[in-house]
Amino acid sequence: MQPAYVVETEQLSKFFKDKASKTQITALTDLNIKIEKGKLTALIGPDGAGKTTLMRMICGLMVPSEGKLTVLGRDITDRPQLVQNLLSYMPQKFGLYEDLTCQENMNLYADLHGVPQDVRKERFAKLLHMTGLAPFTGRLAGKLSGGMKQKLGLACTLVRSPSLLLLDEPTVGVDPLSRRELWEILKQLVSDEHISVLVSTAYMDEAAMCQHIIMLNHGKVLANETPEALLDVARGLCFVAATPPGIPARNLQAALLDDKENVIDAVPESGNVRFTVHSTDCIEKLAALKAFPGLQTWPVDVSLEDSFMMLLKKSETDPDDSPEFSLEYNKMPERSDQVLIEVRDLVRKFGDFIAVNNTSFQVHKGEIFGLLGPNGAGKSTTFKMLCGLLPATSGVLSVAGMDLRTARAQARANVGYVAQKFSMYANMSVKQNLRFFGGVYGLEPRHLNERIEEVMREFNLTSVAQKSAGDLPGGYKQRLSMAVGLIHRPPILFLDEPTSGIDPVARRTFWRQITAFAAAGTTIIITTHFMEEAEYCDRIMIQDQGKMIILGTPEHVRKEGGNSRTMNEAFISIVETNRNAGT
Repeated sequence: MQPAYVVETEQLSKFFKDKASKTQITALTDLNIKIEKGKLTALIGPDGAGKTTLMRMICGLMVPSEGKLTVLGRDITDRPQLVQNLLSYMPQKFGLYEDLTCQENMNLYADLHGVPQDVRKERFAKLLHMTGLAPFTGRLAGKLSGGMKQKLGLACTLVRSPSLLLLDEPTVGVDPLSRRELWEILKQLVSDEHISVLVSTAYMDEAAMCQHIIMLNHGKVLANETPEALLDVARGLCFVAATPPGIPARNLQAALLDDKENVIDAVPESGNVRFTVHSTDCIEKLAALKAFPGLQTWPVDVSLEDSFMMLLKKSETDPDDSPEFSLEYNKMPERSDQVLIEVRDLVRKFGDFIAVNNTSFQVHKGEIFGLLGPNGAGKSTTFKMLCGLLPATSGVLSVAGMDLRTARAQARANVGYVAQKFSMYANMSVKQNLRFFGGVYGLEPRHLNERIEEVMREFNLTSVAQKSAGDLPGGYKQRLSMAVGLIHRPPILFLDEPTSGIDPVARRTFWRQITAFAAAGTTIIITTHFMEEAEYCDRIMIQDQGKMIILGTPEHVRKEGGNSRTMNEAFISIVETNRNAGT
């Protein structure tokens, strides 16, 4: 008789030893969970919650410190290889061989898993059809877009039909279209092959598509429910506040977020601000009413992210150490006519391939400008040219009044840059990284020492000043990246998918900082795959297949996307309409 649960834990705990401090770090504590067979189960939680540790233990890649872990009816510690033969695991950094073709990658993984030759033809055909990769079997994996790489990784993981499929944040850094396609594949697998799936995700809309949700925080289970049951946590406590005319929604959000006595969470939505409160009595006590007298609010239906944020905030016992920034909430932004970035007829070719095709736009002083598009659309190439990291093939490109063709070094001295991947020196301390990069930016030693102390206070890094950068939690790594990017007080800040892979709490903190920087006059260019973050921008440009397909305010983009309620819906509508028009 087959077990009803594919995973069962009893008082499961996992501890690690910190080599530097020689102290014990608790990753998981007394976990008691059961994952049902044949279902799609989501694993959610903030950075450092223990999600990846749990997945690696289920795979037999880590041994429990205490308690019992049963996977597919077997004790994982007894004969892990037996369990590993029955499951498939796709980690965050899946090992594709970029100098091999799609077909060669699939053949390699089939060889590793001992998939018989007579099974492969039918299995491969099905996977290539499901993932849409059939026309690209001869293309090198390194030449695929981010979304296509993820789909190839999933196909390689599924060269055999497993009893249990484990996916660790498979859609990080993937655009909404590719995310939707990946989830259609997952739902089809569960339906057609009755595969049990455990998927870790930072997207609450993805978790809402699952049949069951397990939520972790600090290594403990915060919730173990169906999506519908989780909605009850915040039901009746969700509202929308109307953004006053002339005020950016991000300013109203900041006013609400800073009111910790009454407000649990706040996020821009469709030009207004969605927020949750501790109780309905809090609506009349909102501190935002002082900045915005007569502020209009109304109740809205609960979302899974509302409940997620509420559970998370209420479970935190440590004081909030997120950076604080002063901001005049009700101050209307001064729309400057000063153009800090000028792009005209920009072209970038790689051999015969045109990655960016005659793009033109301007960015003004103090503006938050969003650069969006599907994977492979050319936005990363455009972004690298703007930063001076990649030369243009042709066209005009000036930053801070300097031509990037003739004065690239001078132009780059006026910009700060935060990369998608953590790019600090892992073995150096926080303070050493700040000192090194400050020197690279040409700050004099005396001034540099003062500036290091300033940014450490500004980003609440003083308590971890001597800690190795590589050992920092995700949220602190992001703070350090921001501190380094701003240490020389640049007028322009480039942010390349800075919130990719971080949880909603860290994203709120990040955007609270960006709101303050923009209010102080910093010009910000950002790329992101979280479409709701486009609501923070003053203007958005969407690219696809190397061309600009729309440029305007969030309101304009939503309208052009069929009067969509969310930016995610608008993005998908605009890109699909553009592609259909070209066929």
